[in-house]
Amino acid sequence: MSYSFRDLTVYKKAYSLAMDVFEITKSYPKEERYALTDQLRRSSRSVCRSIGEGYRKRQYPKHFKSKISDADMENSETQISLDFA
Repeated sequence: MSYSFRDLTVYKKAYSLAMDVFEITKSYPKEERYALTDQLRRSSRSVCRSIGEGYRKRQYPKHFKSKISDADMENSETQISLDFA
């Protein structure tokens, strides 16, 4: 059986959050479109991208750690932007 990063619980949760962020930000005011809405969408999607990239490079521990660190950083950025929202 072949596994994918999409099978990871952490990926599923990150993807779900990114989809929730997308739906929630649809109702944000137009003046927040670029400063807050776009940034929230980008950072929440970057969590998923970093997890996927890290999973593909898991045989290289340093690269894997770097990508997981990137995912954590993007998740923190998403959380902070949600605080501002």
